[in-house]
Amino acid sequence: MAEKPGSHYDGSDIQVLEGLEAVRKRPGMYIGSTGPRGLHHLVYEVVDNSVDEALAGFCDNIIVTIHKDNSITVEDNGRGIPVDKHPKEKIPTVEVVLTILHAGGKFGGEGYKVSGGLHGVGVSVVNALSSKVVVRVRRDGVEYEIDFEYGKTATKLHKIGSAKRSGTTVTFWPDPLIFTETTVYDFDTLATRFREMAFLNKGLKITLRDERVTDAEGEPRTEVFQAAGGIVDFVKYLNEGKETLNRPIYFEAENADGTVEIALQWSTSYSTNSVLAFANNINTHEGGTHLDGFKNAITRTINEYARSKGILKEKDANLSGDDAREGLAAIISVKLHDPQFEGQTKTKLGNTEIRPLVQNAVMRGLAEYLEENPAPAKRIVSKAAQALKAREAARKAREMTRRKNVMDSFALPGKLADCSSKDPSVSEIFIVEGDSAGGSAKQARDRKYQAIMPLRGKILNVEKAGLHRSLTSDTISSLITAIGTSIGDDFNADKARYHRIIIMTDADVDGAHIRCLLLTFFYRYMPELINRGYIYIAQPPIFGLKKKNSRNPKIERYIYDEKALSSTLAEYDDPSKFDVQRYKGLGEMDPEQLWETTMEPATRTLLQVSIDDAVEAERVVTELMGDQVEPRKEFIQKHARDVRFLDI
Repeated sequence: MAEKPGSHYDGSDIQVLEGLEAVRKRPGMYIGSTGPRGLHHLVYEVVDNSVDEALAGFCDNIIVTIHKDNSITVEDNGRGIPVDKHPKEKIPTVEVVLTILHAGGKFGGEGYKVSGGLHGVGVSVVNALSSKVVVRVRRDGVEYEIDFEYGKTATKLHKIGSAKRSGTTVTFWPDPLIFTETTVYDFDTLATRFREMAFLNKGLKITLRDERVTDAEGEPRTEVFQAAGGIVDFVKYLNEGKETLNRPIYFEAENADGTVEIALQWSTSYSTNSVLAFANNINTHEGGTHLDGFKNAITRTINEYARSKGILKEKDANLSGDDAREGLAAIISVKLHDPQFEGQTKTKLGNTEIRPLVQNAVMRGLAEYLEENPAPAKRIVSKAAQALKAREAARKAREMTRRKNVMDSFALPGKLADCSSKDPSVSEIFIVEGDSAGGSAKQARDRKYQAIMPLRGKILNVEKAGLHRSLTSDTISSLITAIGTSIGDDFNADKARYHRIIIMTDADVDGAHIRCLLLTFFYRYMPELINRGYIYIAQPPIFGLKKKNSRNPKIERYIYDEKALSSTLAEYDDPSKFDVQRYKGLGEMDPEQLWETTMEPATRTLLQVSIDDAVEAERVVTELMGDQVEPRKEFIQKHARDVRFLDI
């Protein structure tokens, strides 16, 4: 009887990947992805090693350089990676660190008491995913060099000269065979991360240089990050452009389990998104025990003070956690000897012993501040009491909305042209501005899975309005009903009726404003939809090229920005033979054109909205949509040159 294909299965079918081969085979397991996020993660891994030296007290200066070929150099003035022969591996320790996974000074030895790089795979993974790595070490008056290619030692460790100071310099070239999407680094992405690191490590100086961009004197673009005030400066940075209620409050505590630093400041903002928690410099996006202890302490302390001063009466309900934290910007930074991370992305702190340390520090420190500073204390607690009243009003508004929907057999908004599919995973909704564009979109769509929701005018700016007032807006109520998730305490992302929510506005100033208002709404009240990747921005063309005097009315080429228009016209021998049609709005396209360029899945371009950096997103939303005029003016002046098209 013939063997069934694939039935032969024995020890020869089991593949054993040695050394760093496993990293090259499955890079996503080690750096998350091989796209831009993973590419930038390589830099963070190398810089984390230098920051660990700073945490240990041996480094105060890190220089990161992006070279013209997109290679990266990270230089520090730490102790330098050891170069002596490793007792077990019998090769120089620096070679062990670069070529063996889980090799590092962070596993219970005397190298580091506190470390951000927990698993010892950092720099070895960078080596595995780079086509070339050059490491220079300065120790004991001597400078050494060792080279690697594709994770393997290419040139053994050797002396190259004398050294007056100590430190490590790592230069690496990301492997284009691994990072097939791009090997180009983004300056702003790196700057955001290094700014955060500088805030969390008081006095540490991090310099970012970009040799790809030079000024008139030929000097590379350079930004220096250093925070003499540490996390107090971080809180001030978060609150730039906001009207604050108090000066930043700072306190710290320490016991055998670790240390905690906390800085906090309230503003008149409605946001509760500016409480950030870190463990050993790692942003714990999913929270954890340190954040739990902080939240419990804030809520309890504010309630006790409000009761003691008569701001909350006996008949009044207690302030909720959201009430107490409304408008609060806070940084919780804990340093532990043995952090335990949980959660889907390993960014949730699980150490139970740190919760009481944080909780007791906040309760003691905040209670003292409130008693000693009655004027700002009254503003802080009054702000929370107002949040309680607004929350109650919002709850009543939601109940009215629910009752209305139950009584109304046509619960979905009348403006909504829904799709026939009831499967959210294949359904998508286009949020369009105005009835004109809505009419074209309704004619163009595929009714099976595409819904259209036209907006009447500009929606309310929820950054200024708050939840209670937002719920009184018919446009916002209709939008919430159409999406199906509700908001506030009732929000449930699993009830989303569409897994692609596409903002489709005109390519002009009004369209950009509406897009910004919608993004602010989603960011404030439905951030989980952004985290799940449900929010998109459509990219309609701005120009269409058509041959002059042609009987064929069909557009030959669609063009999406000014720069592309120039380059496209340059491709033709005689550009004057073409008419350039400028689309001032989506309503100017006929349904066939709108479908072909913007709605047809096979030919359209969608930008997926993400919040890679919550800190920067929070600041931009505040600058553009908040009460303060000056930050908005500065933002416009700074980014005016980046405007793609302006209608006057």
